Amino acid sequence: MILDNLSAHKSAQIRRWAAKHRVELCFTPTYASWANPIEAHFGPLRQFTIAGSHHPNHTVQTRALHAYLRWRNTNARHPDVVAAQRRERARVRSEKGIRWGRRPLAAAP
Repeated sequence: MILDNLSAHKSAQIRRWAAKHRVELCFTPTYASWANPIEAHFGPLRQFTIAGSHHPNHTVQTRALHAYLRWRNTNARHPDVVAAQRRERARVRSEKGIRWGRRPLAAAP
């Protein structure tokens, strides 16, 4: 199971559960959100369900999130969705100044 470095993911209770269920815990490197494939889904999720919205309560917001996820799962291979994921991955990498291969981008003179 791939996890980020949230301290709660490293607790003794989580490690016992993983050992009991024969699950290997693999932690992404610190400050490497760009390497976690799930991060590419959070940008569009925020953009389509949270940005510019004013949900009157959590129930309405939850319904909007679920509607987006149903649409996203139905259209997972749609060219627009794939392009949005690529843009989000590139944005996260550029924020961190990292490119694939773990070499930092050259600093501007």
